[in-house]
Amino acid sequence: MKGYVYYSKGESKRNRAFIDDLMEESRKFGIELLLLVDDEQPEPDANFILFRDRDTKRAKKFEMEGFRLFNRAEVNRIANDKLRTFELATLLGIPAVPTKAIRAVEEIDTYPCVLKTVDGHGGDEVFLCTVEADAETFFTQFHNRKLIVQPFIESGARDVRVFMIGKEVVGAVKRTGNDSFKSNYTLGGSVEKYTLSSWQEKDATTIAQAIKSDYVGIDFLLLPDGRWLLNEIEDPVGARSLYVTHDFSVAGKLMGYINGKISE
Repeated sequence: MKGYVYYSKGESKRNRAFIDDLMEESRKFGIELLLLVDDEQPEPDANFILFRDRDTKRAKKFEMEGFRLFNRAEVNRIANDKLRTFELATLLGIPAVPTKAIRAVEEIDTYPCVLKTVDGHGGDEVFLCTVEADAETFFTQFHNRKLIVQPFIESGARDVRVFMIGKEVVGAVKRTGNDSFKSNYTLGGSVEKYTLSSWQEKDATTIAQAIKSDYVGIDFLLLPDGRWLLNEIEDPVGARSLYVTHDFSVAGKLMGYINGKISE
């Protein structure tokens, strides 16, 4: 069996350790896994492409050429649009951070609020605005992007990222921000292993089943009263926080899942 893992060139360098782990684990299943970057074209006899990018158009192109993608282009489209993610949660009846599209500062009803680009990731392009001047700065910086506004919700800069492979929860981490309302591990936040309750696991599983994802991270804000709110779906999701809090190879579980799906 032969497959590819696709990254942009820049991300392939940043994620070299994970790529190496994927390749090592692939060999245990008799899979030849090759790295594909930027505009390189896969060989037509490949069994699959593990797509690790946010370029939905490229994902659709691979699918139209007949390649099996993990994740599907449709998962990429929903996960990388925060407004579509909110709309999905609403349809599924899962509590989520209220989100609406915004085109002008005058449309903001109350402060503080959080402004985001609809397709940003990793905590970038997310701003807490306490006064109108903050919002004006954000609009000036991202005037050519689709924007959303959310109310600022006090969570103690804590959230939970749930890692899903297929319909299975493979791990969860609680992330806490460091001198910031953002909890992202790559921005200096701390992480610890987190055990989901049955209702929390049900929420995460419901989302993964609805979008038919293969490997995603689902982020929920933790509220002081014990509830949580869906914030974002991450595709592709980075596994650094999972590796430092759990004692298994994420790459091994992922390649085992892919091997099973291709062999069905």
